[in-house]
Formats: sequence, structure tokens, C-alpha cells
Amino acid sequence: MTEARTLEEAFREICAREGPLRGRLEDFSTAVRAFSLPFAEAYDELVQRLAAGQAGTAAPGVGDPMPPFVLPDAGGALVSLEDILASGPAIVSFNRGHWCEYCAIELTALNQALNEFAAHGAQVVSIMPETREYIAATSNRYKSAFAILADLDNSYALSLGLAIWLGERVRKIYLEHGLNLDRFQRSDAWFVPIPATFVVGRDGRIAGRYVDPDFRRRMEIDDILAALKQTRRA
Repeated sequence: MTEARTLEEAFREICAREGPLRGRLEDFSTAVRAFSLPFAEAYDELVQRLAAGQAGTAAPGVGDPMPPFVLPDAGGALVSLEDILASGPAIVSFNRGHWCEYCAIELTALNQALNEFAAHGAQVVSIMPETREYIAATSNRYKSAFAILADLDNSYALSLGLAIWLGERVRKIYLEHGLNLDRFQRSDAWFVPIPATFVVGRDGRIAGRYVDPDFRRRMEIDDILAALKQTRRA
């Protein structure tokens, strides 16, 4: 990565790149430490708390049926898992919100891999706990290439054991930097999902799963593709 002068510049440069998602996320974490130490320390503390509490371990695993959902998209239309699976496998990605750079880097990588996913007949779905206004803005950013669904109050994430409280330290830092989740989510709970990815076959069963309380890490594109190959053998 070329030397960036600001965190925003580093973020834009990373989003413009291709290559392994893991490397891009690690580079952004390095930039966060270089430009914004309070964020980095608060994130380390949050991840340690979540790991100690075994957050995300109760989420469904490979071979389990993916719990159904019916959630609104950016246009207000209700989208169900059943409808998506009627045409092929699904890649279901839980993301914290439009404001999360790590989520944006992941969604950019998913967008870049859409042709590879389409070769397996698969669709991408991102689920976020935000109002339609912000869901629509995210959808427009990616030119509506995949569905962005609103999970207000984290209801679906809660049912999967993925919803977590950000904590008072992160809340204070976010508000100091203009990240007002109360407005984005229309809720003062300050809950977000653990970013997670599920590859779901047409039979409704999970062929691939990535759940990590460290939101700075995400499922690698090659691992998603490997799981999609498994859905063809099922």
C-alpha cells in the first residue's frame, strides 16, 4: 500500500484495490492504528470482551438449516430467504452499517467477485440494522448489484445469536466523530451484528460459515467460492 496522508485516503486506496480481502482488511487496521489510536485501542478492548464472552458461538453452523428471514430492501419490498434460494445459492453477509469502513471493504470485495459467484448461480445479500434511508445509500454505492436488507432492531441477528452491544467507550468515541447510530438505526440501543457470512445452498442448509467477534476480519472470497462448490455436490 502506498503511504497515505489520512485515514480516508488509505480507505479509498484500499477500496480501489483487488487481491485477497484479508490483506486489505489488515492494511486498513494498520492505517487505523497509525491515524486514529483511540479507535484502535477501543476496538481491541471490544474484541477482547466479545471473545471472552464467546460471542457468536451460538450461531448456526455448517450443515444446519439457515433460519428463514423476510426483510425489506432499499425500495421497501420484502425479500425472503426462500425467494432468493428459489433461483440459486445465497451468500448472506451481516454488516454493521454504512458507516463501517471494514464492512465497505468487504462489500467492495464481494462486488468485485459477483461474476465468480454468478458462475455458481449465487446471489449476495447484505443485512444491516439501519433505516431505509441509509440502506438505500449503501445500495446506490454498489449500483444495486446485490440486495441490501434492513434488519431494524437487529431482530434477525438476535435470533442467530449475532447481535452485540458496542459498549460505552466505543459509543463515546463514535459520537465524538459524528457516528450517531441512534439516527442511523432509529434506536438508542447501540447494538450491531457480529459481521458474519453464511453460504447457503438451495436446500436451505449452510455450506460455509464465518463468524468472528473480531469485526476486522471477514470471510475470504476464495473460501466463499469453495463453499459454493460444496453446494453443487449437495
